Amino acid sequence: MKDEESIPLTSIRSVWIAGDDVVAGKARTRISNFGFGVEINGKIFSGINVQEDRLDYEAEYNNRRRVPESLEIAARWAAASAAYAKAAHAELDQPYGSGERQRYDLFHARDRCAALIVYIHGGYWQRGGRKEYAFIAEAFNRRGIDVAVPSYTLCPATRVIDIVGELRLCLAAIWHKTRAHPLLIGHSAGGHLTAAMLATDWSRIAGVPATLLAAGCAISGLFELAPLVGTSLNDALGLDTASAREASPLLWPPPPRERSLLATVGELESGEFHRQSRAIVASWATAGLRTEYLSVPGANHFTILDALVAPESALFKRIVALAGQ
Repeated sequence: MKDEESIPLTSIRSVWIAGDDVVAGKARTRISNFGFGVEINGKIFSGINVQEDRLDYEAEYNNRRRVPESLEIAARWAAASAAYAKAAHAELDQPYGSGERQRYDLFHARDRCAALIVYIHGGYWQRGGRKEYAFIAEAFNRRGIDVAVPSYTLCPATRVIDIVGELRLCLAAIWHKTRAHPLLIGHSAGGHLTAAMLATDWSRIAGVPATLLAAGCAISGLFELAPLVGTSLNDALGLDTASAREASPLLWPPPPRERSLLATVGELESGEFHRQSRAIVASWATAGLRTEYLSVPGANHFTILDALVAPESALFKRIVALAGQ
């Protein structure tokens, strides 16, 4: 097994890119739109692929099809989470809004410290909930770190951009309860929401400090949502070109320079997931943020969470170090 591939962005130059973006059913022939891009080690990255290609986005983004054992993996996580929720020192079902799913669980470390992680679950904004991910809290609680795990309203009952608003409301509520500046971790759709929270201007959110967030880790995240429009995943999301762009953090103004992002992807994930993480790392680095891209060897879109909670893994150690900053 090869070591984690980590790319510090020490050799970057700005480039100007241009072209078209043509949709044809579930495949797309693409050249980048006019815009600002970056070159790293001779490769150009932007929100959209620069070289013309033709991709089957259903195959690239449908992770349940890519990983046939995904349901078994999820069942293992659910069992571990149910067991830990019973044993943990936790405050469960804490409200952050009036919605049925606007709740979070707060798991306290036995040895209390100031560090707090907020873990945002994935599921393409249409599946999952906090109760299935208590197992994430166990490993970090053992290292003296509190962990909050929220749920949020799912599509099609809401829109992706409205989920972004819910997470802002959630982080504000967690701040009022804990007065802690959290480290955000999000997986898949949660990685998207992590980036969206980092890119939020918190000075415009009442009752929270402008410096609420300093860092986040987006695991297997999606930051440009246009490729999902022609896939079956969009049946519940209801994205069109305009709403996909509106909800794409890669296309927003970048966060303040003081914030940092670790974007990590499993080695065995699709090329598109690697591209998306490399793109946001590159784009935000040009804006002066500290960014890092990490490829986890042998991991797919689901087993990367096993690496997240394995105390001997480079990813776990990296998260503990970020939480302690």
